[in-house]
Amino acid sequence: MAAYVKRYLDISDEEIFENSELLLDTLFYRKQVAVQQSPGRKNERTFMSYARIFGFDSSQVRAPLFKLLSCRPSCAFQHPDGKNFAICLTHDVDEIYPTWIHNLLAAAYSLGRLDFQEMKKYFSWRFRGKNRSPFLNFRDIMELEAKYGAKSTFYLLTSGRDHIRFRYNIEDIGSMIRDIAESGWEIGLHGGYYTYDSLQRIKDEKNKLEEVLGKQVFGYRNHYLRFLVPETWELLARAGFKYDTTFGFNDQVGFRNGLCHPFRPFNLARDQEIDILELPLNIMDCAMMELAASEKDAWEIVSELIDTAAEHHGVLTLLWHNNSFHYPPRRGCHKLYEKILEYGAQKNAWMTSGEEIWRWW
Repeated sequence: MAAYVKRYLDISDEEIFENSELLLDTLFYRKQVAVQQSPGRKNERTFMSYARIFGFDSSQVRAPLFKLLSCRPSCAFQHPDGKNFAICLTHDVDEIYPTWIHNLLAAAYSLGRLDFQEMKKYFSWRFRGKNRSPFLNFRDIMELEAKYGAKSTFYLLTSGRDHIRFRYNIEDIGSMIRDIAESGWEIGLHGGYYTYDSLQRIKDEKNKLEEVLGKQVFGYRNHYLRFLVPETWELLARAGFKYDTTFGFNDQVGFRNGLCHPFRPFNLARDQEIDILELPLNIMDCAMMELAASEKDAWEIVSELIDTAAEHHGVLTLLWHNNSFHYPPRRGCHKLYEKILEYGAQKNAWMTSGEEIWRWW
């Protein structure tokens, strides 16, 4: 245990002993093993975060262990081309076709802004063909990122089962995702709602995505951030994944295990590291918008986390769903994302995909 802690923190044996409870709760994710058991019940869809388990206030969750323990990282982290830190940009593609509820909400918001063109787009796409769906906006997202010298990862679903409804056939967008990969962006697997605890389901979904994509996939994030610690990491490693980026909050933003950089998960029962890299998820669009009272408040929280990652030359991982772009009810998410890209460029951030972070790390 001490050797693992010292891999990430410049800390003495005595300090490890004095802070053993905090380290068990963060670096070794004690008690952070729950997954929601009753699909559809909103109050049970929240993952355990140490912010709630241990009564930490949100400001502490947004401070890495280096600050909480008044120590330094165990080494000086470096990034390519003299970049000061990294922002890992990711998109979970939960939807590619708006439901009628999406359409009605979009129309209502557009009507409130007297934006009749936007309202028409959400009512007419079904009659103009599936390929006119406003959620098939991958190229728009890529062009926005390229404007700031950034790239990202798109995580796609291939599961045939979901607790709400069937989402989409990956074959419908085979040419689109191949174009994404050929352009230098990454395609990863978005494991289905029931996938996180089954090696066979993980393998089947990975194989299906690779068959459509025509190349190997390296990265994974599970739908709804469903995860078992440390079992899911073990399954992903056995399935051939090189990195995961599920480990984060869906009810909070910050550093779930106290680190602001990637890490190799540790299995306490086996007293050994797991052969997979974790890129801990720090900010999810939905959680951010629920936490923040206003767009100004959201920016203050996000910019604080960016500054923290920059200060420690770390990696900050973002999740912005594809349907947060050009979707009227989530207009603030789109604006915030571009503001992050602009600020990251100003602070000399390496803004890139999960695969590129894994290959460098």
